Amino acid sequence: MEWYQLTNEGQIDSPAIVVYKNRIEENIGLLKTMIDDVQRLRPHVKTCKMAEVVRLMLDADIRRFKCATIAEAEMLGIAGAEDVLLAYQPVGPKIVRLLELVQKYPATTFSCLTDNLDAATAISNVFHGQHSLRVYLDLNVGMNRTGIKPGTHALALYKQLHELPGLLPVGLHAYDGHIHETDMTIRKEICDAAYAPAEQLCDDIVKVGLPEPAIIAGGSPTFPIHAARKNIQCSPGTFVFWDWGYSRILPEQPFHVAALVVTRVISVIDKERLCLDLGHKSIAAENPQPRVHFLNVPEAQPVSQSEEHLVVTVPDTAAYPIGAVFYGMPLHICPTVALYEKAYVAANNACYANWRIVARDRQIII
Repeated sequence: MEWYQLTNEGQIDSPAIVVYKNRIEENIGLLKTMIDDVQRLRPHVKTCKMAEVVRLMLDADIRRFKCATIAEAEMLGIAGAEDVLLAYQPVGPKIVRLLELVQKYPATTFSCLTDNLDAATAISNVFHGQHSLRVYLDLNVGMNRTGIKPGTHALALYKQLHELPGLLPVGLHAYDGHIHETDMTIRKEICDAAYAPAEQLCDDIVKVGLPEPAIIAGGSPTFPIHAARKNIQCSPGTFVFWDWGYSRILPEQPFHVAALVVTRVISVIDKERLCLDLGHKSIAAENPQPRVHFLNVPEAQPVSQSEEHLVVTVPDTAAYPIGAVFYGMPLHICPTVALYEKAYVAANNACYANWRIVARDRQIII
C-alpha cells in the first residue's frame, strides 16, 4: 500500500481531512535539524489549529509559538505553551479578550504586535494596572499588509512604546510572506534586502540606549535563510503538514506531506467527467484551479467547482465507480484545515482517532 492509503477508509465520511501522525513527527524532527538552536524556533500554529499537534511540538522541546487569532492563542495556553506571540495587532474587543487570556493562563507568557501609536495606546489603556504585556513592533518589510516601515519613524514609535504604561516592548517582527521565488539564490537576495532595514533598526535601537530587541522574522519560504542568521527567531508554520503548493516552489525543504483530503465519486457524468464531494466548503478556494492534486488519480483535472461539488476529467470514468476514494493534496493546507471541525488521525495505514480542530473557531472560552 502507498503511505496514504487507509485500510479503513470505508469508515471515513467524506469529505474529510486526514493527518498522518508519523509524518507530522518526522516533519518536526526535520525542522529541528535545519536550525542551530531549537529555542530559536517559534512555529506558527495557523496551519495545524490542533492542541494535539502543538503537544507533539512541545514534546520535541519547542517552547515558543506564534499565532494569528485569540482562539489560536488560547489553544496554545490550554496545551501549556510557555511563550505565545499573537502576531496580530488587537483592536476593539480583542484587546479585552487578550487581557482575559493573559489572566486565565498565567503559566504562558503572551505578547502581541503593534504598528502605530493609537493602537498601542488603546492596548495600554486596557492593560495598565492589570498586567504588563510584552509587545513587538510590527515592521513592513515589503509585505504591505501591516507594519511600519523600518526607519526613523519606526525608531520613534519604538521609543514611544516604552513610555506607555502596561506595555513592555521587547522586539521586532518582520514577516516577509511576499517572498516565495523558487530559485533559492534569487529568494535569498530579495530576503536579505528586505531584512537589512530591520537589522539596521535593531542597531539604532541599541544606539539610543534601549535594550537590544529580539527579532522574529520570516515564514516558510524564507525559513532556511533566516535560520542561517544569528540569534533571530524563525516562524515557519506549513512545515507541520506541508502541501502541494510549497512542495513545488520550495524544493530545498525536505518536509513530507502529512495531511490530505479524502473525497469520493458521487456521480459519473459521462465517459470523461466525474463529480466528487469536494466543494468550496472542503478545500481552500482562494487560488485558481487546480486547488488539489490527487495522489492516487494524478490524471484527474478539475473543470468546475461549487459549494459541495468538484467536477474532474479523467481518461476513462469506468475506472472510478460510485464511491471510489480519491486522496487529495491541497494546494494550500492552512485555510483547508480551517474548513473542518475535526481531523482523522492515521498511522500504519489506518485511522485510529479524531483530533478536534479547536482553533478553527473564533472563540473557545475567551
